[in-house]
Amino acid sequence: QVQLVESGGGLVQPGGSLRLSCAASGSIFSIMGWYRQASGKQRELVATITRSGSTNYADSVKGRFTISRDNTKKTVYLQMNSLKPDDTAVYYCNMEVPTWGTNYWGQGTQVTVSS
Repeated sequence: QVQLVESGGGLVQPGGSLRLSCAASGSIFSIMGWYRQASGKQRELVATITRSGSTNYADSVKGRFTISRDNTKKTVYLQMNSLKPDDTAVYYCNMEVPTWGTNYWGQGTQVTVSS
């Protein structure tokens, strides 16, 4: 049993910052990621991080977003700086367990960047 709960979304002006958090329940804390889905568009990968800290970012967020994790707290974070209107989307937390062939998803948190 795995549950993911996101928090930290909200309304912010262009150029502002937000930090998203995702807390995982259960005993498994594997590859973690953040995805987003803008209105009328498909869900896309934002960033991933392995248990050892190896990261991967979408080109659109490199240099602005930072993904991190605390394995003791079983929490993953997404620090978002220099936000743009195009960043507006519902952001979803994801856990991938390759040995199980399983993905778990949070219910999402809304991020709106607007003046």
